[in-house]
Amino acid sequence: MTLPSASPYTDGATLGEQLESRGVTRREFVKFCGEMCALLGLSTALTPELVRALQAARRPSVIWLQLQECTGCVESVLRTSDPTIGDLVLDMVSLDYNHTLMAAAGEAVEAARRQAMEENRGEYILVVTGSVPLAEGGIYTMIGGRTAESILEEAAEGAAAVIAVGACAHWGSVQAARPNPTEAVGVSAVVGDRPVVNIAGCPPIADVVTATVVHFLTFGRVPDLDADGRPLFAYGARIHDQCPRRAHFDAGQYVQAFDDEGARRAWCLYEVGCKGPATFSPCPIFQWNDHTDWPIGAGHPCIGCTERHFWDTMTPFYGRMPDIAGFGVESSADTIGAALALGALAGVTTHAVATGIHRRRARARGELPVIYPPTVPRPEAATGPDTPGAGEEDPHG
Repeated sequence: MTLPSASPYTDGATLGEQLESRGVTRREFVKFCGEMCALLGLSTALTPELVRALQAARRPSVIWLQLQECTGCVESVLRTSDPTIGDLVLDMVSLDYNHTLMAAAGEAVEAARRQAMEENRGEYILVVTGSVPLAEGGIYTMIGGRTAESILEEAAEGAAAVIAVGACAHWGSVQAARPNPTEAVGVSAVVGDRPVVNIAGCPPIADVVTATVVHFLTFGRVPDLDADGRPLFAYGARIHDQCPRRAHFDAGQYVQAFDDEGARRAWCLYEVGCKGPATFSPCPIFQWNDHTDWPIGAGHPCIGCTERHFWDTMTPFYGRMPDIAGFGVESSADTIGAALALGALAGVTTHAVATGIHRRRARARGELPVIYPPTVPRPEAATGPDTPGAGEEDPHG
């Protein structure tokens, strides 16, 4: 993203022109756009639109603030085993400020940030990693003599989009765990006048950041978000519902201790603390390190790091969650079958009773014809209260 490039960006060049100069063929670019459509949950019919929009996109300015954090999120976004087109797309942004990666330091860096913000006001993308400490006037994170809160407020005011990367920027992470001595909060607690895209995770998956930037460059807006500000294309489903070990959960096949026979057979990790049933994340699909693996794939239970307050609500990490509904197919198939049969019988009985009541009421209102057996004579239409049989209930109704 910010490493020295053999093909430096040409001022005024479009993204398509720059990718072509880097040796990316149109076929490769179209394939990448198709993959981005899949990641974003878009119809493949939109691939041509994505191609056109990205080809014509100009180099956007990015201001990347690092506040109270460990720098793990920066490493996750930047570290890759082999440069991909996604890396090149990120390489096409003008990263005008990131104090971890910039060679300069001190006042020169802060002056560069202010200049980039002024020249691109209303158009730059603000990326933030790290939480914002509020205790004691915010003294726990100071940059250039200013608090993290004041720098964030200033940068967000002129941004076209605000992207909070990682659990710290999302809600505060470990700094905000009880007793939260620095009163750490996430970006959205400070920036309240616009949507904040939360790329959740400790650390998050780099592909989610790439796809979010691609969405913004293509459509000029952030992707659809869930109630917690996370992109729905990535955080719309639970790990439990996407996990390749889900069949073992349904079969009642659980790892009871690390390195037991169940662990060797890659059984479900629920009994040793997996928080997948309560965690919304794309980990099973996107994975890490060029789609090499992910925690559960490596035999470690999910700790729920994409959820708010997971340091408090998901601990102890190796403790089993409260009972989660499951079938336990292999150990109780007969019981389940009997239960389903009883459920079906109850459903049929209830339906029959309800249908009978409905038909009886409908006949009383004259909405349904009354069919009489051949041996029962049809009553004549009633002409008044003195008509024989008038007012008597039909025994066959």
